[in-house]
Amino acid sequence: MDFSHDVDHCLKVLQGGGLILYPTDTIWGIGCDATNATAVNRIFNLKQRPETKSMIILLADEKELMHYVAHIDLQVFDYLAKTKKPTTVIYDGAIGLADNVINADGTVAIRIVKDPFCKHLIKRFRKPIVSTSANLSGDPSPATFHDIMPGIWQGVDYIVHHRQKDTTAHAPSAIIKWNKDGSVTVIRE
Repeated sequence: MDFSHDVDHCLKVLQGGGLILYPTDTIWGIGCDATNATAVNRIFNLKQRPETKSMIILLADEKELMHYVAHIDLQVFDYLAKTKKPTTVIYDGAIGLADNVINADGTVAIRIVKDPFCKHLIKRFRKPIVSTSANLSGDPSPATFHDIMPGIWQGVDYIVHHRQKDTTAHAPSAIIKWNKDGSVTVIRE
């Protein structure tokens, strides 16, 4: 599948502080530059979501984590290698990101994507991208593109064409908290 046209458009929008509606390795998401607080704030406003509810950040590969997490327990990579489902990890010591994507306790939720479109987009953008479900806060997450409400479409600057016709129902990622002692707390399976 050739998605280079979508990637080019996304890059222009992301570099300009805009919002994209895009398919992730899980569900359709609203995305922006995770280092741009103004862009992140636009997502909070669009979703009518309180800023106290943090959002997930997507990275293309493990080595990028060192730019956004102060101290990484390398055992997390062994854990992730054994998981079948896309898994978001909450890490302590967030750095280098917009303040409004970092939780009040200094944590950040990050998922390393395997999806080819997301991986390619993030690598070309060279920065992390926010991923939050394409719905209003409190509404169900959209399982397919056609489940996304028109108000969300109208609130973004670019809608990715890739995978719009995919009718496979997708689910949100698993979420775990990686604790300082190396233990894991499962937040969402």
